[in-house]
Amino acid sequence: MQDLVIRDAEVVDGSGADSYRADVVVDEGRIVAIVREAAAAGCQRPSAMRELDADALVLAPGFIDMHAHSDLALLRDPDHSAKAAQGVTLEVIGQDGLSYAPVDDRTLTEVRRAITGWNGHGDDIDFDWRSVGEYLDRLDRGIAVNAAYLIPQGTVRALAVGWEDREATPAELDRMRQLVAEGLEQGAVGMSSGLTYTPGMYAKDAELTELCRVVASYGGYYCPHHRSYGAGALEAYEEMVALTREAGCALHLAHATMNFGVNKGRAPELLGLLDKALAAGADISLDTYPYTPGCTTLAALLPSWASEGGPEAVLARLRDEETAERIRHHLEVIGSDGCHGVPIEWETIEISGVSDPGLASCVGTRLDGWATARHLLLTDRLGTTILQHVGHEENVRAIMRHRVHTGGSDGILQGTKPHPRACGTFPQYLGRYVRELGVLSLEECVAHLTGRPAARLRLPDRGLIREGHQADLVLFDPRTVAAGSTYEKPRALPTGIPYVLIDGRFVIEDGRRTDVLAGRAVRRTP
Repeated sequence: MQDLVIRDAEVVDGSGADSYRADVVVDEGRIVAIVREAAAAGCQRPSAMRELDADALVLAPGFIDMHAHSDLALLRDPDHSAKAAQGVTLEVIGQDGLSYAPVDDRTLTEVRRAITGWNGHGDDIDFDWRSVGEYLDRLDRGIAVNAAYLIPQGTVRALAVGWEDREATPAELDRMRQLVAEGLEQGAVGMSSGLTYTPGMYAKDAELTELCRVVASYGGYYCPHHRSYGAGALEAYEEMVALTREAGCALHLAHATMNFGVNKGRAPELLGLLDKALAAGADISLDTYPYTPGCTTLAALLPSWASEGGPEAVLARLRDEETAERIRHHLEVIGSDGCHGVPIEWETIEISGVSDPGLASCVGTRLDGWATARHLLLTDRLGTTILQHVGHEENVRAIMRHRVHTGGSDGILQGTKPHPRACGTFPQYLGRYVRELGVLSLEECVAHLTGRPAARLRLPDRGLIREGHQADLVLFDPRTVAAGSTYEKPRALPTGIPYVLIDGRFVIEDGRRTDVLAGRAVRRTP
């Protein structure tokens, strides 16, 4: 007898096609039968050891978070309800060019310091890996949800070149090509960059193009956090389109927003640029989160020259009065490249988390100027995370309608007051932008969150409800599904998602997290 039959579900299958009513049978982790309109037709209904009445619930493929920062959270938090409770069954990690493989001992120490604000310092983690393959093997021991990995170009550059602002030598470029190829051979699905973060931002286009050629040769994709989401944003998008066209590489634009005052109402210009490239044959997709503020580290806003040499060099510059004044001038007058070329507006920056418990009272406050920011950077040793209130609702809505759009939380789980997108992105799409605002139909939205990202990841048996596909599934109530997380209570879990299955096993049952660890590393499909 089969393991499970989900009865009378309203199936939204991830393709964008109209929904239909069906019984769906699961056995040994796969969908083995779909019987449409079984009750109405009066036909013999499938049976199983367990039957789940899904009347009034929508059955969809599990959601794929195309931009996640759970690289250490998956290891330290077996519960991981921040994602599991949203219906997320697969996260793509290794984002923004900085993560923890491939590394050597030196690079690991430097990277841990550089992205403490994203993932914590990692004192609670046994870093018993160095290669991409070893990290994926570590995930295979059992995690809350599945994970795919992007090779982080900034980490690769730190390993082969260091943290200096200079061109790579031919030997160093060969080493970077080798590291990217090894990571792809070991199962990574592509490569990410953070081109407003050091040291990845020091790479010129020619260097990035050479690495993208390697990615393309393995059928992977390039996922850049490009050089600006503010001043010159359209030029930065065009740079990535041209670069990947030259390399023959698929392009996935990370958190593809148009932010700051200079870009208010300019989303149609971005979409026109992408439509032109798509019409010419480019392979492009993008992800966004359904919120207007962004989230990053306070240190990320510094000009690139101030970040050269790694975290200790940054702190030394901040301690020096003359250099600190030069940093202030770049931030407030010129427009730092770390802040997307826009002169900083301190009142838009809200402290969301600190590493030093003694600074806890700062969380939730807005910055009042450079003196406070400098004090935080030094005292918290670059570990401060922030929300930047610089987005525009009309841009958010326009971009999420596009035919190559997918969902990505960009969820940073560190800090006392993280961005609510970490716990709320997917129910926010379904509750606010489908049910309340009608920006997307339910079928369109589910396709954006499931079938389309699975196609980008080249996963032939995920992202759709089809016989033979992996039984990564979510059941939600379209009348009540909503993000529980808010800016005041960012860790509150969603409502209206009673069941989530990974590999046919319940990770959320009756709205509660089970103790099942069904997640594994999802490796690149040759």
